[in-house]
Amino acid sequence: MAPAGTGKLRVPLAAIVLVIAGCKVKDPPPIEGPWSDDFARDEVGSNYYKTGGGFRVVDGALAVQGAHNKPLWLRKKLPRDVKIELTAWSNSPEGDIKIEVFGDGRSFDPDGNRYMATGYVLVFGGWSNSKSILARMDEHGEVNVDLVERRQPKVEPGRKYRWTITRRGKKIDWQIDGQPFLSFDDLQPLEGPGHEYLGFNNWETDTRFDDLVVTPL
Repeated sequence: MAPAGTGKLRVPLAAIVLVIAGCKVKDPPPIEGPWSDDFARDEVGSNYYKTGGGFRVVDGALAVQGAHNKPLWLRKKLPRDVKIELTAWSNSPEGDIKIEVFGDGRSFDPDGNRYMATGYVLVFGGWSNSKSILARMDEHGEVNVDLVERRQPKVEPGRKYRWTITRRGKKIDWQIDGQPFLSFDDLQPLEGPGHEYLGFNNWETDTRFDDLVVTPL
């Protein structure tokens, strides 16, 4: 028998694994009915996963600046067919209002070089307010050509825009202030594991988001 005080406590490996698993933060339940967020609080909150800095709540809206393609991901899974509504605006003349839909909820740009999204990228007034795009993963259109764009209108600094993004079947449709803006028919829709989350994104401009509503279709 070992002298008192010198014995070692042997903990089964299975028990250690269970403890580690129990410490992992679980995602909130997926969105199965109408869900909304008006950001009427002081903090971003536990429903979101930060991959970097630049995000905060200011005057009841989500404010983002200098995120450098490190998105803020909503941790609640999106329905496969869905309507997403939100108010968005930029306080910078460069515009550049950006979100991602149907991404993996974790990805980000690790080095400020080239960022390949895991979902669809929607940019209003990108590239110094010169164009707007709806792209499947590659917003630069260099790896694939799954991208649609337009040059007008420009983002007006301080003007609040109401976005509506819907997916039914293979089609992504984007409207701004009730008017058609861009749409994309994807022959191989991004769906299932790895393509279930909404992300707010940004490079450098001062942009804001508010009154998010997600409705299953």
